[in-house]
Amino acid sequence: MSPVRRIKNRLWIILAVVFFCLGCPGLYYVGRPLPIPIRQQLFDGIIYYRRFHLLPRPYFAHIITVDLKTPGLQFLVTPGDPQADHPLTARTTSKFLSEYGAQVAVNGDGFTPWHSTSLFDYYPHPGDPVKPNGKAASQGVQYASGSEATLYISNDNVASFISPESGMYNAISGDRILVENGSTVPGQDDGIAAPRTAIGLDSSGQKLIIVVIDGRQPFYSQGATLGELAAIMLYYGADTAMNLDGGGSSTLVVQGAQGPRVLNSPIDLHIPGRERAVANHLGIFVP
Repeated sequence: MSPVRRIKNRLWIILAVVFFCLGCPGLYYVGRPLPIPIRQQLFDGIIYYRRFHLLPRPYFAHIITVDLKTPGLQFLVTPGDPQADHPLTARTTSKFLSEYGAQVAVNGDGFTPWHSTSLFDYYPHPGDPVKPNGKAASQGVQYASGSEATLYISNDNVASFISPESGMYNAISGDRILVENGSTVPGQDDGIAAPRTAIGLDSSGQKLIIVVIDGRQPFYSQGATLGELAAIMLYYGADTAMNLDGGGSSTLVVQGAQGPRVLNSPIDLHIPGRERAVANHLGIFVP
């Protein structure tokens, strides 16, 4: 082989190595939000924030604030069958948003049955029957009871963590209250960094705050502890806040020009970007 040919071959090898080294990190981030802070008004009364935290570990926080006084605003918790032992059929948050025509949707309560052993052994699949862990109601129909950590939203958008005397309209539950009377509830932090979802209200009851944290994705977003989640809820104005289902369930979706757009990076079955089919959801509708 001639010297010129050898030089050309070496240059091609060097270029291939360079492209590989630059391309692999790029592929790792394909489809995931970039670490760029965002403040964007999505719809009337609905603002989206994206924040990247470096300390105490890298993690992404996705925040939605909703002005409950916005004209025409409506809410929907996934409808269920109160006569069934398992009143819901599992669906992804994107599927819920498109099926009911919502503009914003977030995953809701934990549920049973559930297991996740491998890509070939997990439950539920979309359409499988499930039951939420806590209290749940949709448009005046209660289909599950349980947890006292529950957010109630009336048909005229009065939201509260106190059970209404006049009966439930929309109700969705979590496993614990994180923030109460403007302070973190003591003893709630489990010290485990994970994907998280939380929902809260400000002291006036006029602003709803939704937070979704990405996690379990090395070199991208490792997740937050419950204490850190509570601190984020406080920072964005929550006077009371509740922890919803986390882990692979944590998903925040909005209606985009081409259909449902997932704002965060869910991590079902250890696959970045894969949505989990969950029990119930909270949907937000704007005119």
